[in-house]
Amino acid sequence: MDNSSGFGPEDSRFEPWPRSKSARRFGARGRKVGVKRPLSAVVLAAGEGTRMHSSRPKPLHLLCGRPMVLHVIDALAELDVDRVVVVVGHGAERVTKTLLDSGPKMIVDFVEQPVLRGTGDAVAVALTAFPDDDDDGDIVVLPGDTPLLRPPTLAALVRDHRSGSAAVGLLTAKVTDATGYGRVVRDRHGRVARIVEQADATDEELAIDEINTSIYCFRRSVLAPALRRLRPENAQGEYYLTDTIGVLHDAGYSVVSRVVADPMEVAGVNDRAQLAVAEAELRDRTNERWMRRGVTMLDPERTYIDATVTLAADVTLFPGTILQGSTSIGAGAQVGPDTRLIDCVVGEAATVEQTVGRHAEIGAGAIVGPFVTLAAGARVAPGVVTGAFFDSEVER
Repeated sequence: MDNSSGFGPEDSRFEPWPRSKSARRFGARGRKVGVKRPLSAVVLAAGEGTRMHSSRPKPLHLLCGRPMVLHVIDALAELDVDRVVVVVGHGAERVTKTLLDSGPKMIVDFVEQPVLRGTGDAVAVALTAFPDDDDDGDIVVLPGDTPLLRPPTLAALVRDHRSGSAAVGLLTAKVTDATGYGRVVRDRHGRVARIVEQADATDEELAIDEINTSIYCFRRSVLAPALRRLRPENAQGEYYLTDTIGVLHDAGYSVVSRVVADPMEVAGVNDRAQLAVAEAELRDRTNERWMRRGVTMLDPERTYIDATVTLAADVTLFPGTILQGSTSIGAGAQVGPDTRLIDCVVGEAATVEQTVGRHAEIGAGAIVGPFVTLAAGARVAPGVVTGAFFDSEVER
């Protein structure tokens, strides 16, 4: 690092993090032609999530049928990200396996944070997955528990960061109740000067309604030196990533911010109640997307569709319909009311009502129900009529 960065080895307050031996890389995708500044992402998914009261690692709790951390990675969709570094810790093997099985279409590195010493430490561990001699470009940092973040919002943050030639850009939000969040403290010029966590805030700082979302875009060349200046002198005794904002501001670097239009986008998931709120929001988005693509829902509030489900045009879904897993519904089919299908295939123009099916196939034009249970492997031939009041013609 040259002296133009404003930092040097003498600024280190503790030993630099050694390159992790647990770093592993999977997948690949070429960089787009013409891109001059590389962009990478770090997803922080090492937390234990004790408030979930679950043996399942928090990043793997399901929202619309997909692990929460995958929804976070989805937010990178509008960015030309060269690779994603996921910091794992609690349940590291399960988190890693889940992401590998999902097959993200980009380079994915996994780095383990063996001792949870805070978000600053987690990002420093993530940097061990990057080559030491390549500090060009920018790094987006995302918490693994913000599944509602939309790709356009993240893309706008990166644009603001780059157009402002900033050392860091951060996403903030204005909320009516800031309890539990870090407050954004601005200097007399209105620029972001630092972030103060609630446990360390004064009464005056606690009155601030602008909060930190823990979503950033850093210039990579200044991130590592800023991390080396962190000290765990706070209520939690941890290395706060938020403290890098004050470090960079005080060193004279440009810090830009963007206030998110909808605070719901940056809502974190820390317990089952917040998980349910996020689930409802994602399902509303999913239903709206399908209706705009030609699917009819008589009561969207009572229609539940996993993010992994595929629907054709002119499908009609009646109230109480639950479609899960890899279920696929053909054009013109009618499903419901009170029907649950898991990993099923429904053919074109079929009718399925008051039915429960798992790993079953329903042929085109078939009529199934009411009061039918399709066991795994069951097959209803095209055009067949079956149900409680008809002779059964289900192949097993």
